[in-house]
Amino acid sequence: QVQLVESGGGSVQPGGSLRLSCAASRFTSDYPVIGWFRQAPGKEREGVASINYFGDATLYADSVKGRFIISRDNAKNTAYLQMNNLKPEDTAVYYCATGIRVTMREYDYNYWGQGTQVTVSS
Repeated sequence: QVQLVESGGGSVQPGGSLRLSCAASRFTSDYPVIGWFRQAPGKEREGVASINYFGDATLYADSVKGRFIISRDNAKNTAYLQMNNLKPEDTAVYYCATGIRVTMREYDYNYWGQGTQVTVSS
């Protein structure tokens, strides 16, 4: 069992930045990938970014490429999502999850956090 806790969400104006954190009880070799997903009101959950255990393989949704950066610190059992130049359409609940491969497919992920709200509004 792995527990994941997201933090760092909040309200920000368009063009602003936030850094989300995902603290894991442990990283495991069975599920070495960390993914960030988001769900906006009335929409399905979608993949945002994914990173492998060593941090040398990443994947981003087209909508966030060039604005978001995923990273991890395995010594701290923590992953991050740096979000820059935020837009109103980035408003959503953001979730982190552990998975088996670097993808945007939810079924490749097993343990999920409870989510943190990000609101981008002027």
